[in-house]
Amino acid sequence: MRIRLLLVLVMALWGSAFASSKLAVGDVPHEVAGFLRFLIGALVLLVVLRPRRVGLKDAAHIAGIGLIGVFGYNVLFFLGLSLAPAADGSVIVPMSSPVITVAILAALGRTRLSGPRALGLAVAVAGGVVFFVGIPSSDNGNRLLGDLVFLGAAACWSGYTLLGAPVLARFSAPTVTLYATAAGTIALGVLAAPALPDVAWSTLGIEFWCNQLYLGILPTALAYVLYYRAVGQVGPATAATAMFLVPAFGLGCAWLLLGETIEPVQIAGAALMFVGAWLNTRKETLAEPAVAVEAVELPSRAT
Repeated sequence: MRIRLLLVLVMALWGSAFASSKLAVGDVPHEVAGFLRFLIGALVLLVVLRPRRVGLKDAAHIAGIGLIGVFGYNVLFFLGLSLAPAADGSVIVPMSSPVITVAILAALGRTRLSGPRALGLAVAVAGGVVFFVGIPSSDNGNRLLGDLVFLGAAACWSGYTLLGAPVLARFSAPTVTLYATAAGTIALGVLAAPALPDVAWSTLGIEFWCNQLYLGILPTALAYVLYYRAVGQVGPATAATAMFLVPAFGLGCAWLLLGETIEPVQIAGAALMFVGAWLNTRKETLAEPAVAVEAVELPSRAT
């Protein structure tokens, strides 16, 4: 029960991060916003945690995970926020990630694609189509592009969840989170470096920096550790199922902080996505996640 309550807290923090990050990309380039968030998060983890040392091979594995789940995810996440409303991302990312996870396991032969699960995938895909069709015609093409970028971010998060499970059998969640976050932050810094001189740092107010501290400490440092702890204890599928809570928190924060809403047709699409994702992750149709995912091989080197 305790770990599930912690998962609810994680989802609330991540839901709020959509609106908070949207505010950040309004002040600085999206690549700079992503780098600042994870630079703060990595520094907090370094100060607070005392991770155990890992061998070179394991460090390379964890770094590879960080490049997918921290660097890849956040490049796409912040790029999507610069193009589309935070409300769209708060629906697309958490609803798509569990479905992509199941689809990957099925493609790898690690889980059986039963009738209910196949139906769930079909319903989720149909919901995604409806959600995209529901984008108002008055919006420019940037919103559609941004929503597609959010789909890419969801795929990265699925990879982060799947590839992290085997490592968590050997190392604690704080250790994996710290090394993965450090690797991803370094990559984000390299990407952001050309844009850093162009930022008008002196014009950034206290609100901007308070927002960055919030993003770095709570939705990043704290939430990432708690999420990987949950993956290690209850398995990646159960942890991914908790993502269903993110849209509620995300849409609420987007409405309160940004005044954003989604269209009625998009709500219908989101409902179909929810049903499809639920069919793919409920216990009656899901094989034991720990067994299924532990069979997924990690890359032999960081890429």
